[in-house]
Formats: sequence, C-alpha cells, structure tokens
Amino acid sequence: RLTDAPLDVDEVNIDLQSILVKGPGGQEEIQLNTNAGIYDLLDLQNGIDVLVANAMISLDEIRQVRLVLGEDNTVVVDGVEHELKIPSGSQSGLKIQVCLDLTGMPVYSLILDFDAAESVYQLGNGRYQMRPVIRVVNPDARCN
Repeated sequence: RLTDAPLDVDEVNIDLQSILVKGPGGQEEIQLNTNAGIYDLLDLQNGIDVLVANAMISLDEIRQVRLVLGEDNTVVVDGVEHELKIPSGSQSGLKIQVCLDLTGMPVYSLILDFDAAESVYQLGNGRYQMRPVIRVVNPDARCN
C-alpha cells in the first residue's frame, strides 16, 4: 500500500511498473502481483492509501522492497504538466529497506509513505526531479 504527505502542486504522478521483495542474505527477488499504472501521489494523502501489489510468498523475512518505475512520471504545476525525472527509478528501481519477520503471519499489509513534499524538487533549469523519500509506516517493519 502507498500513502503520501501534502505538497503545493496539482499532481505528482509516478508510473509504477512492478514491485519486488527480497529476503535476507541476498535471496532471490520475488515479483509481486503489481497493479501497474500511473498513480497521483497527491490522491494518497490524509489517511487515503491504495493497494498496489499482493502475493502469496514463501519468504519468512523481507529485507527489501523495490519499486520499479516507468518513464511516464510527471508533475503538474498550475495546470501545466512537466516531466519528472527519477534517477534510477526505471533501471534499478527505488529500494526501501525493511526488517519484516513474517513468521506466523498469514496476511500482512506493508504500508509505505511516499512523501512527495520532501521528494520533488524544481531544478535551476525549470525541470523537476524526484529524490524519493519513502517511509515504512508499519512500526514492526522498520529497521533500527
């Protein structure tokens, strides 16, 4: 699940392609059943979230979640759409470290807060770039 904190623009759209999870010790990544598409992060504020992936997995622990983005990321400011560059978003993906023990948990919902307000910057040339700030909301999944 994803949610977001407020930002003073019209839209922050990310092109989510896939979500993968990885266990400890370099285990093989598992691709989740991802609801790929364009998500406006500003629609996901004030307690609103959206289910972006689900799966039955055989891992007892998850150590990393990787969000792979496409090239169709945009920000809308005063009604005008601008390209939103996200370095490594489509190559290696956005990696989020988690420390999640799934032992004895038949169902688990991991909630990630994608903070658009802290993530989106206007560069000197007028273009926009994202340096993603993504927080793990679930206290039992945060790494200390």
